[in-house]
Amino acid sequence: MAVTPDILLLAGPTASGKSALSLHAARALDGEIINADSMQVYDGLSVITARPEPHEMAGVPHHLFGVMDPGERCSVGAWAKLAVDAVREITGRGKRAVFVGGTGLYFKALVEGLAPTPEVPQAISDEVAALYERGGLEALRAEAEALDPVGAARIEAGDRQRLMRLIAVARVAGRPLSDIQAETRPLIDPKRAIGVVIAPDREALYARIEARFDQMVAHGALEEARAIAERRLSPDLPAMKAVGLPPLIAHVQGRLELDEAIDLAKRDTRRYAKRQYTWFSNQHPDWKRVQSLDPVTARAELDDILLKPFFGAG
Repeated sequence: MAVTPDILLLAGPTASGKSALSLHAARALDGEIINADSMQVYDGLSVITARPEPHEMAGVPHHLFGVMDPGERCSVGAWAKLAVDAVREITGRGKRAVFVGGTGLYFKALVEGLAPTPEVPQAISDEVAALYERGGLEALRAEAEALDPVGAARIEAGDRQRLMRLIAVARVAGRPLSDIQAETRPLIDPKRAIGVVIAPDREALYARIEARFDQMVAHGALEEARAIAERRLSPDLPAMKAVGLPPLIAHVQGRLELDEAIDLAKRDTRRYAKRQYTWFSNQHPDWKRVQSLDPVTARAELDDILLKPFFGAG
């Protein structure tokens, strides 16, 4: 017997209109929205992270937006637990769950699962760091291929962090990370979910990114950056790496002129969008695509995608 979907996974790069489309989908599906953006989970960054404004959320319940302090770390695992609980609660009331965001690892966790990797002691991390200091990427690659050839083959040549993590986990677990990952199970039933990626023309998106950042600066981004800077949080915290935030903090601290800070923030946002394009293209080639940045056309494209699986039409 066919399973009727009750979960929509709506992914896409920054500034692609995800929030507006998620609201449209939630209203059409009698659903509720769950945040799948790793920065929008933090409070105090609503402008810089382009979180939906209160008036935009009106009438549609939103979950996991601004639920953590910027001084905390929200791991993929922590978010996944909250997300699964939210899905269970929403669908338990007969509603549909609409995930929306641009954090690829969050969607990967939902549809593939999370590998139960062990905690890596600092001593092991230090050993792997020392290996890199002695021999560079070549030494990391050789060690990774010796410990986990399958996993190493999946890592791009210059990805130092992933190579180091693969080595560290293999040393702690006594087995390859790829073996651990092969044992994972999806966090949601794939038969219950429909995946959609917003994939507009890149140059058009980049132009929107630049215009949007100017609007952010005009509507409170500098004030948010100043408030965060005054807390003197560790720059290693995830929230402190929100795209666009570091240059603005540098400006409010007197280390950058405003024009330079804005240019750097726009550049970083374009680069982030490019990485998102690549991730969703590689990870979810089978998900349906919405390609227009025009709100009316994008809604029509999404309606066409949702009509048959959710309503049995077409």
